[in-house]
Amino acid sequence: MNNTELILALDVENFSAAENLLSKFKGIINYYKVGSSLFTREGPKVIELVHKYGGQVFLDLKFHDIPNTVKNAVANAQKLGVYSVSLHISGGARMIEACSALDKRPKLWGISVLTSFDEESFALTGFKDNIALTMSKLSDLGVSAGLNGLVCSGFEIEMLKKKFPANIDIVAPGIRLGNADDDQKRIINPKKAKELGADFIVVGRPVLNSSNPDEAVKIILKELE
Repeated sequence: MNNTELILALDVENFSAAENLLSKFKGIINYYKVGSSLFTREGPKVIELVHKYGGQVFLDLKFHDIPNTVKNAVANAQKLGVYSVSLHISGGARMIEACSALDKRPKLWGISVLTSFDEESFALTGFKDNIALTMSKLSDLGVSAGLNGLVCSGFEIEMLKKKFPANIDIVAPGIRLGNADDDQKRIINPKKAKELGADFIVVGRPVLNSSNPDEAVKIILKELE
């Protein structure tokens, strides 16, 4: 069975809250997601903070723009020393190829269908295919253009692991420890994600909203053993 790494989402309000988590889990968690909410409030200094505590950064800003703009954004992320960045595969092959051609760039992880979609809500976006087929087509495009990994819900892990070579990272958000009533629709627990072959799982609310974050992390890491 493959090794599955935990990425803790720093989906917190400010620098101080992020530092509290980094201090608490120093030496326990190696990877942290910095998303658009925290980054637009605190900027690059939060990436420096993660590095200060020995962590690596998944910069999850979901780049989607013309090729030159996204290439420059990835180049700037590289200067910040991040481990990986996310970009929307629907930005097209030329966009991904422009990023892939950069020297010493971070890993490129492609977004196809957000985990907040179910089939009913996804159908309203205008895509003609269902979620699985759309993900399959976009993933083919993305990997061919130079992606290093694919972000997907637990529902698609097995399909993508079978479809692509082992060096393509499969990254699964939408991780829950029990039943959830929130905006995530396609959810899975850590143990099942590992069994299906996820290389990374991204966990936020099950830890951040827990009355005992330390215990929540222990449970997650135990399920990933």
